[in-house]
Amino acid sequence: MKVAFLVNDLQLSGGIGVVVRHARGLATHHDVDVSLVLVRDWDLPHWSGYDDLPHLHVISLEEARDQRFDVAVATWWETTFSLFTVPAKRYAYFVQSLEDRFYEHDQAERVVAGLTLDLPVAFITEARWIQRTLAELRPDSACHLVRNGIDKDVFASPDSLEPNVADPLRILIEGDPTVWFKGVKDAALAAAAVSEPRRVTVVTGQPEALGADVDHVVTHVPHREMAALYADTDVVLKLSRVEGMFGPPLEGFHMGATCVTTEVTGNDEYIEHGRNALLVDWDDRTGTTRQLELLARDRRLLHELRCNALATAHGWPGWDQSTQFMALALRRIAASRQPDATRAAAAMMADLRGGMEQYSVHLQERLEFAREAAKLEKVKSLPGVAQANRARQTRFGRLAERLMRRLMGR
Repeated sequence: MKVAFLVNDLQLSGGIGVVVRHARGLATHHDVDVSLVLVRDWDLPHWSGYDDLPHLHVISLEEARDQRFDVAVATWWETTFSLFTVPAKRYAYFVQSLEDRFYEHDQAERVVAGLTLDLPVAFITEARWIQRTLAELRPDSACHLVRNGIDKDVFASPDSLEPNVADPLRILIEGDPTVWFKGVKDAALAAAAVSEPRRVTVVTGQPEALGADVDHVVTHVPHREMAALYADTDVVLKLSRVEGMFGPPLEGFHMGATCVTTEVTGNDEYIEHGRNALLVDWDDRTGTTRQLELLARDRRLLHELRCNALATAHGWPGWDQSTQFMALALRRIAASRQPDATRAAAAMMADLRGGMEQYSVHLQERLEFAREAAKLEKVKSLPGVAQANRARQTRFGRLAERLMRRLMGR
């Protein structure tokens, strides 16, 4: 079987890492001829971890158009633009999250990313919540569940855990603080506010944007070094607002760390509140700090959560098992009928109309806000108003303003 995975780039990221792990396993163990198709040119170098990919081809979109595949798979919403230009018997879409949620409500990309779910393709996804959602959105199209694996050689679980009885609570945070939905800044501030003895380590490629006083900041950490950091951690703190099936807490589980996290989508794949982790409310920095302080004081609870997290990790599949399900899904897609393009087009046009109406509302709101701002600036520039504003900065002006507010309030 010949399969093409369409990717934007080969830069280091969680989503690309999942695609490459599956591609490597398919080519090595399942007799699948796999090509990674770069849909656009990049000046940046590829991540060095992809240099040695046995039996795996990295080709351009132009090269892919001269071949024919059994299955062509889009791996990100932007790659769907090129999907149907690649000759293939069947087309699929590997959905690792509902990608429209990565954008603010007034961004055009949000509408377009959502529309790609209407394409006449079969779906593959890594999380049960995405599978359920796609079944509701696209009952006409098959959706295959392939859970992400964990590299059991790199994240090699210990046979037993040594309880942290007296040392400071070891907290680990990872992610990019400049990405709004990752919640890294909130996590760092919540951890820094813990009044009990603690040690906070942040793994990030953007340390200058952190905005919190932590104990250690580490950048550009390879997987094996990351495993060592997890092994020296009690709690992985993750306050994401958007996830597909987030991997860092699960990697921490494998090394004996528990987790404090929000009820972000995908958490129920392996997290059980009070058994192997603790859940906190959204935007509750104080509550998050209190949960961390609880673990710092109650070392029995901390050790119980860590032990149960390790037990959860023992039952999680490695990449070999996960890629077996990916191979099965691809073979089923290759042998199945293509979804009805007419029905898909009707759904897409309906969603396009709704998206346009919603986006028009946002543009109108912005226009009205700009008009009000222009009026305010015009009023502020009037001579009398400018003098009044200057007078308000004086001691007498401030006293007079307070007196007028009291009189007007009465």
